[in-house]
Parts: sequence; structure tokens; C-alpha cells
Amino acid sequence: MDLFDTHTHLSMRDFERDLLDVLSRAKSVGVKKFLAVGFNFRSSGESVALSQKFPQIYASVGIHPHDAKIVKEGDYSFLESLLSSKKVVAWGEIGLDYFRDLSPRDLQKAVFRAQIQLSKKFRLPLIIHDRDAHQDILRILREEKADEVGGVMHCFSASWEEARQALNMNFYISFAGNLTYPSSRSVQEAAKKIPSDRILVETDCPYLKPFPDRKGRNEPQFVKVILEFLAGLRGEKVEDLALRCWENAHSLFFQGSRQGLV
Repeated sequence: MDLFDTHTHLSMRDFERDLLDVLSRAKSVGVKKFLAVGFNFRSSGESVALSQKFPQIYASVGIHPHDAKIVKEGDYSFLESLLSSKKVVAWGEIGLDYFRDLSPRDLQKAVFRAQIQLSKKFRLPLIIHDRDAHQDILRILREEKADEVGGVMHCFSASWEEARQALNMNFYISFAGNLTYPSSRSVQEAAKKIPSDRILVETDCPYLKPFPDRKGRNEPQFVKVILEFLAGLRGEKVEDLALRCWENAHSLFFQGSRQGLV
């Protein structure tokens, strides 16, 4: 069984002391590939550097809505420079966060729109962060014609109705540890309905360790726990769902003209 953890933050300080052990534990349960996701200038550069060091790690670049307030004219040129690496397979994570509101919402929206346009320019799929901003996220994706590149709704936390709208715009739906929480009823109901060719799994590590042992750091080995829970919800064999998620990740991240990776 081959697994692809499609959303990690392996460049964070949480992993700097034992990254090799983390990767080894993941490999022992079948995790063969990882996406190290950028969320600001530093992490984007560090994620690309990791992808250059480890053949099983790929990277994305982007600016999280929390950092929208510090983006200045010309800053995007640094992210564009990182695209010289063909191991950059997506743009994100980007989006809106109305839960913490660490940047003014008008700036979040402006930075979100600008990055959608950049993803279209470079033909990279989007990785979308959506925290309590479902309707604005979907509206902006429609207005900016994000369906031209598609992408993934990362760490999905909405209902089937929002998932359906995202699916209609050429997006995949990715499930993380929050899927396993007893309070995530609407997410679990949506997970049962997602078409099998549009579903992904991720850890979002070091965050969102799956239920029931939520203490301590999350890491890629636990993507198998999430997959098993998802298979149970959907009434599918774990091996069959693993294969489908593996194929879906490759279809999303490796089909663009910039790639050709296996």
C-alpha cells in the first residue's frame, strides 16, 4: 500500500531535530511521498530546499492569509524565483482565515486574488486554506476563474454543499485529522459523498493529530490512521481507497506541463 501525505509542514522547527526518524516512521507504514507546503516566504524557500534534498519530498509555495498584512509590492517575485525547481508542484497554501483574523479581511482577499492569478500564470494547482470563510472562498475562486488550474480544498472543514461547489470548480477535497474528531459530523457526512476520483488525505502535520490520541506532535505516519477512518466511513477497503488517493494525488500535482515526475 502506497500513501502520499499531500499536506505537511516538514520545514517547520518541530521537525528539525528528527526529520530522518519522522520520514523513516512514515515509510514503515507505506508513506512514499510527501508534499512540504509553503505558507510564507521563509517556509516556501525551506520547503523547496527540502524537496531538493529528499527525492520523496515535493514542495509548494505561497502566502497564508495570516501573513497578508506584511505582503508588499514586488514580494511575489521571490516566490516566482522558487519555481525554477521543477519539484514545486502547487501554489499554496493560500486562502482566507476568518477564525483568527490575523490580517484584515480586505488584505486577505487581495493577497488571495493575486496568488490565484499567479497560479494561473504558472499553471500550478492551488492549495486552499479555508477557515470560517466558506462563501467568500468559493465566490473568489469563481470570480478569478480558478477552475482553469483547479487544486485542493485542504483540511476540509465544511459541509457537502461547499464540497459540491468546489468539486464543480475542478477541485479535489482533502481530509486531515479533524475528520476523525467526534464533533466533525458535517465533515464526515461530506466525506461519504465525495467522488472517489476527487479525494485526498493529508496530515497537516505538525497540527491536527487524529483522534483518539491527540496529544503531542502530528507527523506523516498518521496519514494511514486518517485513511483507515475515511475508508470506514465510506464502506471501502483500505487498500482500494489508498490506491485511489495515490492516483488522485498524482493526477493533481504531476500532470501539469512543468512536471513529469513519478
